[in-house]
Amino acid sequence: QGQLVESGGGSVQAGGSLRLSCTASGYTGRLYWLAWFREAPGKEREGVAVMSIGLSTPVYAESVRGRFTISRGNTSQMMYLQMNSLKPEDTAMYYCAAANSLSGWVLDRSKYHYWGQGTQVTVSS
Repeated sequence: QGQLVESGGGSVQAGGSLRLSCTASGYTGRLYWLAWFREAPGKEREGVAVMSIGLSTPVYAESVRGRFTISRGNTSQMMYLQMNSLKPEDTAMYYCAAANSLSGWVLDRSKYHYWGQGTQVTVSS
């Protein structure tokens, strides 16, 4: 049984930057779809970014486009989310997610069956 583990969360002032990391281990099959989601208190979990060999370019939520960048390391087991120009509204628990394959809207949380435990990001004014 595989698992995903996030790290890199923390507290930062508005305008600052953070880089989140996700490490995958214990998977025998390929995880072609890799994504980041976030969930603020009292709100639904929303898609932030996704990358895949099935996409010509990563897909981002409108709220983070131009500020966040999703990428993977030299080793396939690592994934990152670089967050720049952070705003207080970015405050949330951030989750790493993965799927072997999917169809339809790629930022639909129901498409992903593998999840990390989450890492907290807090942005203050």
